Amino acid sequence: MPAPGASASPAAPLSLAVGRPAVLALDLGTTTGWALRGQDGAITSGTVTFRPSRFEGGGMRYLRFRGWLGELAGLTGGLTRIAFEEVRSHAGTDAAHLYGGFLAHLSAWCEERGVAYEGVPVGTIKRFATGRGNADKAAMIAAVRARGFAPADDNEADAIALLLWATDPQGGRA
Repeated sequence: MPAPGASASPAAPLSLAVGRPAVLALDLGTTTGWALRGQDGAITSGTVTFRPSRFEGGGMRYLRFRGWLGELAGLTGGLTRIAFEEVRSHAGTDAAHLYGGFLAHLSAWCEERGVAYEGVPVGTIKRFATGRGNADKAAMIAAVRARGFAPADDNEADAIALLLWATDPQGGRA
């Protein structure tokens, strides 16, 4: 996914082969973690940064986020579902405002295109990945690595864990 400030873990390339529905998982924030199960079943993940530059207004991060979602949908042949980490408590006011902005744009983008979206509580994702609903960042990264992935940071690890939960026929929603 070409985007300013984006990085991706080594994984299978995106494929346009028709098969399963494409599912995207997001850990929303200025540095957004993402994981995608493409139509071929391959999982790709990474992080993308939506920090405004010095000469941009604060709303540019949201415009770039919406553009990135559109680009991703185009590359996958269309997203069927998006799961996002539902945060109920933030460390600070700025983080809460930024999360709310990303969530507002995500939900509006999905509504405009008829894409199903679902928030999953943080504790549910952590419990699925580690067995503990209050696991720390290091435990989440370790749990995702134990499943064969190489997340660059906790944002990517959270997105991968969320994708695995969302597509797991046993525990999440396939």
